[in-house]
Amino acid sequence: MSEKATLSVKTRHQDLETLAATSAESPLDVLVVGGGVTGAGAAFDASLRGLSTGIVEARDWACGTSSRSSKLMHGGLRYLEMLDFKLVAEALKERDLLIRRTAPHMVKPISFVFPFARPVFDRAFIGSGVMLYDMMALRPGVKRAVPMHRHHTKKTLAKRFPGLDLDTMAGALEYYDAQMDDARFVEVLVRSAREHGAACANYTRVTGYLHEGRRVVGVKVRDEESGNEFPIYARCTILAGGVWTEEQQKLAEADAGLKVLASKGVHLTVAKDKIPAEAGVGIITKTEKSVLFVIPWDEYWIIGTTDTPWKEDVASPVATGADLDYILEHANAVLSSKLTRDDVIGVYAGLRPLLQPVGKDSGASTKVSREHTVMEVEPGLSAIAGGKYTTYRVMAEDVVDFAIRDTFADRACLTESVPVLGAQGLGEVTARADEIMARYGFDRVRFDRLIMRYGSLLPQLLEMIDADEQLGKPLAKAPRYLRAEALYAARYEGALHLEDLMERRMRLNYEVSDRGAGAAEEVSHLVAEELGWDDARRQEELELFRAHVAGQLAAEQTATDAAAVQGLSA
Repeated sequence: MSEKATLSVKTRHQDLETLAATSAESPLDVLVVGGGVTGAGAAFDASLRGLSTGIVEARDWACGTSSRSSKLMHGGLRYLEMLDFKLVAEALKERDLLIRRTAPHMVKPISFVFPFARPVFDRAFIGSGVMLYDMMALRPGVKRAVPMHRHHTKKTLAKRFPGLDLDTMAGALEYYDAQMDDARFVEVLVRSAREHGAACANYTRVTGYLHEGRRVVGVKVRDEESGNEFPIYARCTILAGGVWTEEQQKLAEADAGLKVLASKGVHLTVAKDKIPAEAGVGIITKTEKSVLFVIPWDEYWIIGTTDTPWKEDVASPVATGADLDYILEHANAVLSSKLTRDDVIGVYAGLRPLLQPVGKDSGASTKVSREHTVMEVEPGLSAIAGGKYTTYRVMAEDVVDFAIRDTFADRACLTESVPVLGAQGLGEVTARADEIMARYGFDRVRFDRLIMRYGSLLPQLLEMIDADEQLGKPLAKAPRYLRAEALYAARYEGALHLEDLMERRMRLNYEVSDRGAGAAEEVSHLVAEELGWDDARRQEELELFRAHVAGQLAAEQTATDAAAVQGLSA
């Protein structure tokens, strides 16, 4: 793999120089503001069209909403009930495209059982909805990416998911969707964009917008690592700011704009043995406020979610004790063995960026459609908001099409046919599974985990182990990960801070009970030289991360969002 697909301290410096070298006479074709899944997707799309492209993110890639989702690529079954057929059909098409072609290493089918309380009505009503859901995924001449749904009697449900409280159920329906690692997916999109020529810089904050008359011709940015400030010029600027959209529109002094409602979604994790079930099967059921998912995630279950308006700083979404109690209460309503707070390994909270509704029920986030909107908020500045994770590629295509309509309308989108990094050559690596497992001492679980994380880039990780066999050992306090994976994240995946490594390149904030605090020392030593840290800087990174973990744990003991945010910063 060439350096083009690398994100590192060195390549970030190179890309910052590229961005700083732009001028009014020599601008980028497209500049994307925002490093979540939509922004990363837009940068990948634009770069594939042969456009000179840049993308900047104020913090780390995917550090907001795009690393705090349910980890699902799904059609959105509940949107059928809202009669949002267009969104569901679009999402199902995108889900299957990811599984079959564009990201088969990262997006994997899983199934969900939907329990019935009323044997006749529920089986008919829910069954007809899921039948429509499956039929909407059909493509003439194309093999299905996931199996069709099936019905369970109480007896077959007991075999498939023995952890359910069957006394409250009269059978179930089982249907298929898909899952992925959201933060890693964004990081791969950014690397894919860079592979095709995009200049990519995280920790690069937009502080203002450049104008020629009323037209936006670029942005002013500050490198948060060095403090340097400089302009970036672009013919077309795309704002993919998620819950920061309105803040950026104000910064651009836009006369028009999109209004975004922030809705908090909380998830928690418990150990796999706490809920008996066959491998790869989860639960979905409705609550009075949202949908409850119990999602199989490697050695854990992810359980969520909530859906409540967020009125605090959008940079600091955090779970409260009330959120945890809500999720546990609704999970326990369908489980035979009841979960307690002591069973919770980790917690994460994210904000869904939903388009602001107008009129009656304007504060009820559950009534907001997830369809996206693209808008020219100022000449030269196009904003996109809404949508859902699964439809990121369509959103990216739409906003790039819109932004370049007057300048490069002949440049067609290619993302439907070009896979992301790690997909090409996947079969060659998986065909060597037995050889790789024998040589490096991996069991099948670890090999499959590594394939889902790296795909055809796995040999690059193995080369690091070949150079230093100590890197092939698991982390002492987080054995799910190899020591090489921490170093790889610093060398190739754009991590600059310890928090980036622990929470987004690895997912220790919800995969180990101490939220990664125990593994932080070992990881900091592994990456210090690569990231240019002396011992004082390494200690500072450790202290900041441990304080971050302590703040999250304190917030989870509070009852309100305001108190939780206060606890986070205490």
